[in-house]
Amino acid sequence: MGQEEAIFRAADMSLVQLYIPSEISRDAVYALGESGTIQFRDLNSKVNTFQRSFVQEIRRLDNVERQYRFFKNELDDREIELKPAPYIEDEQFSPPSKPSDIDEKVENAELLEQRLNQLVDSSETLETRKKDLQQLRHVLKGADEFFSKASKNADLVSLHEDSQDVENQVQQQQQIPNQSFVTGVIPRSKINLLEKILWRVLRGNLFLDSIEIEEPIYDPKTKKTLLRMFSLIKKIAESLDADIYEIESEESKRQALLDEVNGNYSDLTTVLETTNRTLDTELIAIAQELSNWSAIITKEKSVYETMNLFDYDVNRKALIAEGWIPTNEIEQVKQILQTSSTGLQSIVNTLHTTKTPPTYHKTNKFTDAFQNICDAYGVAQYKEVNPGLPTIVTFPFMFAIMFGDMGHGFILGLAALMLVIHEDKIARIKRDEIFDMAYSGRYILLLMGCFSMYTGFLYNDLFSKSMTLFKSGWEWPKHHEGETIFASKTGIYPIGIDPAWHGTENALLFTNSYKMKLSILMGFIHMTYSYCFSLVNHLHFSSMIDIIGNFIPGLLFMQSIFGYLSICIVYKWSIDWNSIGKPAPGLLNMLISMFLSPGKVEEYLYSGQEKIQVALLLIALVCVPWLLLLKPMYFKYKMNQEQKYQELNDDVEAIQDLPTEPDQLAEHQDDDDEEHEGHNFGDIMIHQVIHTIEFCLNSVSHTASYLRLWALSLAHAQLSTVLWSMTIQGAFKTTGFIGSLSIVFLFGMWFILTVVILVIMEGTSAMLHSLRLHWVESMSKFFVGGGKPYEPYSFKTILSSVEL
Repeated sequence: MGQEEAIFRAADMSLVQLYIPSEISRDAVYALGESGTIQFRDLNSKVNTFQRSFVQEIRRLDNVERQYRFFKNELDDREIELKPAPYIEDEQFSPPSKPSDIDEKVENAELLEQRLNQLVDSSETLETRKKDLQQLRHVLKGADEFFSKASKNADLVSLHEDSQDVENQVQQQQQIPNQSFVTGVIPRSKINLLEKILWRVLRGNLFLDSIEIEEPIYDPKTKKTLLRMFSLIKKIAESLDADIYEIESEESKRQALLDEVNGNYSDLTTVLETTNRTLDTELIAIAQELSNWSAIITKEKSVYETMNLFDYDVNRKALIAEGWIPTNEIEQVKQILQTSSTGLQSIVNTLHTTKTPPTYHKTNKFTDAFQNICDAYGVAQYKEVNPGLPTIVTFPFMFAIMFGDMGHGFILGLAALMLVIHEDKIARIKRDEIFDMAYSGRYILLLMGCFSMYTGFLYNDLFSKSMTLFKSGWEWPKHHEGETIFASKTGIYPIGIDPAWHGTENALLFTNSYKMKLSILMGFIHMTYSYCFSLVNHLHFSSMIDIIGNFIPGLLFMQSIFGYLSICIVYKWSIDWNSIGKPAPGLLNMLISMFLSPGKVEEYLYSGQEKIQVALLLIALVCVPWLLLLKPMYFKYKMNQEQKYQELNDDVEAIQDLPTEPDQLAEHQDDDDEEHEGHNFGDIMIHQVIHTIEFCLNSVSHTASYLRLWALSLAHAQLSTVLWSMTIQGAFKTTGFIGSLSIVFLFGMWFILTVVILVIMEGTSAMLHSLRLHWVESMSKFFVGGGKPYEPYSFKTILSSVEL
């Protein structure tokens, strides 16, 4: 027996109670996590998180996850690629890991953490020592230059006895003892700050010499500067992250120290390379298994977190769980629990409750993306009409009306087709956020491309050029006088726009009128069938007052105004006004005069027009008080009837039980059994006034909102024409080698701009406008919302949301 269809309405849900023996509770929850069929309720909502039964197990696994994150950070620091977990195409139940395997992974994680910490600490210590020796080598080399300069300055003074200032400086320098010379290394970015501080502190009485070290030391992003200074400013330099070194002024001692440093540096480099090689070997081995380890620990932790939601029956030594499950999958859950048990039997009871079940629409890889579009606006109320089903057709079709071009639609459809064909391979790779959005909506993009090719065929647009597939219905005269040429009509083009319109002076006027009226018709059809879904909801919830008090007057109001306008548009298209020698009347002026001047018609569209328009106007006016008063007066009558038999508190509860709108019918009662809020007559009246005003105003504004179909379609076609004329069209005027070269260059330019501007940018704009038409103009006519999504306990969902 096949599963129940659950796309037009939510699947039937049942609240079940599970009695699971404590001995097999872990295996049973693991099997339920693999199946992903039940959404558990928290039966310990009033118990502190740290006082639940399996807190110690969760803390233990939390520590393992922390250790795995430490391993991952070390892999990232050393740029070692993590081997991804194996991709499982089919949904296969895997047996739970044995407790001994989990214990082994916990112990291994502890040992690996200690081992890596030792290696990392050793590596960092050796790197620090290596940095110190590198800096000291540069300091010693720089000191030789410093003392060499000082010696040359002394010889210069002996040759120029009149240079008294220089002589005094050198004499002062020679009088300074050796230990007063302090050298150090400071980040290059702080050398200027050091000079400014020393100049102000010593009031200019300083001698500072610095040499830049081009070789990066320890941190490749930080270059340092070698400096020499007096001991008076030692603390200032250290406060600016300078490393200070004291050296001897005698050259022989400095050379001996340099030789010692070079020897230590060579030995240290060898030890450091060995340590890093060992560390890399350990991390490479970890990278091969870390994803699998993480998946196992994540599953194990989720099992204990789920078991913390259960109530523990001490007497029966069993765990009691409650959860929502699709009604037709109860038998499957029983089989899963029976398979996972080893001699011990789990019990599954179906509970009768007044709680509102979660909303569950069964989807597949094709319908899932369309359902997500609607769920992003709001989750449907349990058992109301699901807007995701009609969206499969209307969303790409509304997009195609604005994006109608066979060439652009082909490019979009081809890109989506590649995603569909290679969907299994792409599912295995890691995707960034933007590419993942395109991959998730690959079937939406495919339909958008296909529908765009269809509307482009009707518009007769192929990269802004027309196609003459059939004989044109217009014929140009062979002889003409004057600059303006008028074509004569010879027939009717079989389908779409006649190619004769392309390139004419009045083509824009024709397509402008055509697409504007087409957008009004599409909006009227879209809103009308969406509004009819509210009737389906009222019938399902047995709310007759909503049918009589809301649906019927609302439908009459819409049809008497905008339905009449749509019929007039089609009727005007069906008449050849040139053959009857009569100008076509303006429909916009007709609609305006219908309200401002009832009974008067300046340009007749048909005979008896004024009487029909007056009758339709009266129907629309009658519908306003009908919509406003009938439903509140009905509830007022019911309240008066109930007051004869019940007290006021009981009367308020009885009002809630009366048939009303789906959003009033739903029991907005959460899992904590909160009490329903009562509604008096004033609340109902205010709600109905708001509904009436909103409905009447939205009927006008929403119809006008569909004019975006006309505006974006016209803009897309004109932009495509401009792009063609400014790029590749000019290349066809040149011949020879230069002409061939220009065609290749301009074709590449045209193609790139077409993809970037017309397909990606314009496509994104049209998609967002189509989304708005569904969320606001369509779904507001029937969508109640306020539902709670069905989120079953599933390992697949948990692992997809956790990234190591």
